[in-house]
Amino acid sequence: MAKDEWRLSPEVCRWNCDLSGFEFESTDDLKEVPAILGQDRAVKAIQLGLAMSYPGYNIFISGEAGTGRNTTVRHLLRDVNHYRPTPNDIAFVHNFLKPDTPLVLILPPGKGGLLRRMMENLAETLRLGLPQVFESDRYRENRQQITDEYGKAGQVLIDTLENKVQKANFTVVQVQLGPMVKQDVLPVIDGQPVSFEQLEEQVKEGTLDVKELKKLAAQHRKFAAELQKTIESSKKLSREAQEKLESLDRNLAESFVDEAMQEIRQNISVEAAHAFLDAVRENVLGNLAWFRKKTDSETESLAESAARDPLLMYGVNVVVDNSHNQGAPIIFENLPTLNKLFGTIERVMDANGQWYSDFSTIRPGSLLAANGGYLIIDAKDLLSEPGVWNNLKRVFKTRKLEIWAPEISWAGGPIAIKPEPIDIDVKLILIGEPLLYYLLYTADSDFSKIFKIKAEFDYEIKNSRQSVLKYAVFIQRLCAEENLLPFGRSGLARVVEAGVRLSGHQTKVSTRFNQIAELVREAAFYARQDLAKYTIDAHVDRALEERRSRRNLAEEKVQEMIADDLLLIDTDGRKIGQVNGLSVLNLGDYAFGKPARITAQTGVGRTGIVNVEREVALSGPSHDKGVLVISGYLQQAFAQDKPLALSASLCFEQSYSEVDGDSASSAELYALLSRLARIPIDQGLAVTGSVNQNGEIQPIGGVNEKIEGFFAVCQARGLTGRQGVVIPRRNVTDLMLHPQVVEAIAADRFHLFAVDSIAEGIELLTGMPAGEADQSGRYPEESVFGHADRTCREYLGHLRAFNAPFTL
Repeated sequence: MAKDEWRLSPEVCRWNCDLSGFEFESTDDLKEVPAILGQDRAVKAIQLGLAMSYPGYNIFISGEAGTGRNTTVRHLLRDVNHYRPTPNDIAFVHNFLKPDTPLVLILPPGKGGLLRRMMENLAETLRLGLPQVFESDRYRENRQQITDEYGKAGQVLIDTLENKVQKANFTVVQVQLGPMVKQDVLPVIDGQPVSFEQLEEQVKEGTLDVKELKKLAAQHRKFAAELQKTIESSKKLSREAQEKLESLDRNLAESFVDEAMQEIRQNISVEAAHAFLDAVRENVLGNLAWFRKKTDSETESLAESAARDPLLMYGVNVVVDNSHNQGAPIIFENLPTLNKLFGTIERVMDANGQWYSDFSTIRPGSLLAANGGYLIIDAKDLLSEPGVWNNLKRVFKTRKLEIWAPEISWAGGPIAIKPEPIDIDVKLILIGEPLLYYLLYTADSDFSKIFKIKAEFDYEIKNSRQSVLKYAVFIQRLCAEENLLPFGRSGLARVVEAGVRLSGHQTKVSTRFNQIAELVREAAFYARQDLAKYTIDAHVDRALEERRSRRNLAEEKVQEMIADDLLLIDTDGRKIGQVNGLSVLNLGDYAFGKPARITAQTGVGRTGIVNVEREVALSGPSHDKGVLVISGYLQQAFAQDKPLALSASLCFEQSYSEVDGDSASSAELYALLSRLARIPIDQGLAVTGSVNQNGEIQPIGGVNEKIEGFFAVCQARGLTGRQGVVIPRRNVTDLMLHPQVVEAIAADRFHLFAVDSIAEGIELLTGMPAGEADQSGRYPEESVFGHADRTCREYLGHLRAFNAPFTL
């Protein structure tokens, strides 16, 4: 077969975007239409997940970064959100029965803020209005009437007792007993009350008869009993007076409080809110002393329990206010920490320097803000926060959210409150890499129960006119949003071609829109520098070249080492057992091709093929497999009628880092066949492609970078017109070469060849027919395989000649 049979024309080496049939001159002529570029599979999955309201139908969006995952979610949520009702407001209020357990109020949208404002007004009304009620003339008169009535009744009791004891020459006195004062009845002698201790002294002195003392003592006991009854009756009167006064206060305040609450009850028709108002009403009526006189000591404990202001207990802490929202909330949480996601309870210092927490210090998280709607989180960010994943699973398994305070690590901190749990109805959407989905699915049994919908985003879509149009719409939208210069037809075509190159296949176009957007911005920047009207192909080409020059330092260093003969690469002549292999070095943001000298040595022996890289632990598993495949091919080609008495070694010369992948297995086999056949290989050609045991050449990755890498070496040394690269035929549709390489191919200064088998490849590299075995398994004498088979037979004969029988 002639060499030209494998030669590729320049037309197949690069796909060119044809905009004929499109009627626009620039992206400014396009009408922006909401569009999702491809991703039909993912869109259908997301739409299903959004429509399913059953537990567990949360969505995990799997795909590479930059494939439009966030944009697609925003677009779909914007559409579906018009049909979802606006969720309720959520508020926390004081629990008067259990102050450490604030109550949750679920209110219609907008009613939370209304209730908060109305309760603030109520508190101010109570603060200013109730004291005025208690200062009214009518209230004072009624209060004074009750006080006078019971005061007079008490005075009558005292006067009656005093008159009675005075007639018996006794009087009522106040007796100091330590810190206390007690009333007692003492006899009066010579106009002065005398204690019984003094009377006993008089008896001892003989100035008072004992019988008289006993008589006075008997009267004292009688009057003391009557005094005690009088005191008890007086206390009873005081209690009755206090009850009358409290009843007066309550009756007067009830009408005021009920009237102040009437508007709230009319505007808020929620049973739980009315129950809260009832509790507030009872609290106000039970603590009227504070409103009557703010400095009463009896209200001190009440004030302390509400941060020195009792009226704060009547407030409403609205943690979710949907008054300004239309439809369900859509929350993108970029910092999914425990506090940000689940909320927290703050600790506040009051005016006296004391820390406290109550219903008003509860702060919501994004889970609560998204209640009734959608919460979107980056899976990697979520999993990187300690404790978040397990707590999130618990919320979605129980469908309840509990807000808790952070642990107190210092002495003297307040006791944490425990708010009432909140029912949660959130559609959770996680966005992450495919590997992360796989790890969660296999490592966490709860994951599949919570995320029943997987939406897979492809990193490429079919290259079609519709895709080109959507690329144009994407560029138009980006230019409009970021005030970039519009793209002309040639500029748009170049961007699409860059998308095809990025996808790695002529029939595909990349959906890594983050990288496409970067290219659009940079090209538009250079267009503005040139004061151009539109961004054209030259600006896109410059952006690509500038980007390459910013990132290709390592590539330039490798090329310098080759040019200085520090890395040995031949680009002309012919050598036995030596071939130019091609590899790709990927630095993350930049990948480039690097030629490598591959050599083979053979000799008599039984060890088979030795992979030098493997012997020094520089060979990856895929490369090891490739070498074993070569052994299988040699068995099939040369050991059908005899054993192989072969010891061979394969080496990547000047390679000091790990070699992996099987894309060089065909090159290694070519070098081995050349050594066995003792036929030289054209050093002006480089080879890439993997091989199977049947000798078929299989496609590989990075074909464009490999070709361009060898082209750069040849160009630096001078293109001779005899240099080129041999690739698998199945990689032809992956070609998207740099225009400079395509131009050299068109001018016959560089060549590209595509082969399907080892036989085709070795014939191309050596210029000698590969040879085809006859029915007896013998190859033609003047063929590569014929020469190689003859060498194998010689090796076997040598081995037997040395008295070392070959053991099968």
